[in-house]
Amino acid sequence: MGLILNHPYCRVIKTIFAGGLLVISLVACDLGEGTAAQAPALEVVVTQAARRDVPLTLDMVGTTMGMQDVPIRARVEGFLESMEFQEGTFVKKGDQLYTVDPQPFHAKLVEAQSQLAAARTALVKAQADLERIRPLAEMKAVSEQDLDGAVAQEAAARAGVRASEAVVNLAEIELSYTHIMAPIDGLIGLTKARPGEFVGREPNPVLLNTLSDIDPIRVRFSISESEYLIMARTYMANNNEGDRNQRSGRKRDLVLILADGSEHPYKGHVIAAAQSIDLETGTYTIEAAFSNPDKLLLPGQFARVRAMYQLLSGVVVIPRQAISEMQGLFRVYVVDASNVVEVRTVELGPKTGNDVVVEAGLEAGESVIVEGLQKVRKGMKVHPVESTQPVPAAVSGR
Repeated sequence: MGLILNHPYCRVIKTIFAGGLLVISLVACDLGEGTAAQAPALEVVVTQAARRDVPLTLDMVGTTMGMQDVPIRARVEGFLESMEFQEGTFVKKGDQLYTVDPQPFHAKLVEAQSQLAAARTALVKAQADLERIRPLAEMKAVSEQDLDGAVAQEAAARAGVRASEAVVNLAEIELSYTHIMAPIDGLIGLTKARPGEFVGREPNPVLLNTLSDIDPIRVRFSISESEYLIMARTYMANNNEGDRNQRSGRKRDLVLILADGSEHPYKGHVIAAAQSIDLETGTYTIEAAFSNPDKLLLPGQFARVRAMYQLLSGVVVIPRQAISEMQGLFRVYVVDASNVVEVRTVELGPKTGNDVVVEAGLEAGESVIVEGLQKVRKGMKVHPVESTQPVPAAVSGR
């Protein structure tokens, strides 16, 4: 066998076979290198880490209320005779809203007036009797007992007149209650009784409507005990500035976020607060006032009140989607000047809406990947494309 393999023809065949393998290998390498050179770099979306001032805020859910919400009540019993307004419109102070049938109260007033007239007649008679008896008593023509009786009769008649006048006044007041007037300027709501219904006594309607003064609008909201401590400490830290603001009449601005996410164009300020934390709910109740000249806001709307408690100056901010977490560590993928991916471990600060503050591990101006994180690896060459998304504003520090 050894002799056959060492035959000159075998040596030639082995040489040709080895040369063919070498050629095939070289061709394969050339093809591989050409394919790798032609493969395009992975396209990723990047954005630059920005340095800016970030306000930290608290958002608190509240309910709008009228600056005055006045219940319109039937203060006398009777049949509702008329309704003098259009529901859901604005009325002026002194405008007539309802009329309760006044006839029974007219009769009551006439009766009281007749009793007053009789009391006044009795007073005139008692005064005349006293005037006749007093000089006779001085001359000892009548007894002292007669004089005392006349004095008492005159005093009783005078008291009777005062009592009758009070009854007349009460009858006049009750008659005036049959004309229900608007106590303030405001927005009138849906009526709870219609003409022809008996009102003023349960189970019939006593509360007929509600009238609300909605400019300014009042917003009542509650904050947790921890939020209260944040706000209280902030105010204490800025105590000197707060004293200056108070002396100059300035107040801390609040922002009102409406149900559709829009921001109310007018700032507000705190006008009232509870004296203690509610033991049942663990919350602290606050009321704020916001101008509402266009009457857009109505009582009963849900809204968020936003209050800034701290301003971070010149901090580095990136979008939240640029952050990945692994084993409790936060990382970002940075694209350097050569378009090569680097992996950075970063320390995060407060979240502000769609953004997050980076306290360490990243510098302003560096490009971070926000789309395509799952496809990139450290050291990979990529093709970065700037994100077209606008930089979100800082909205909340919670």
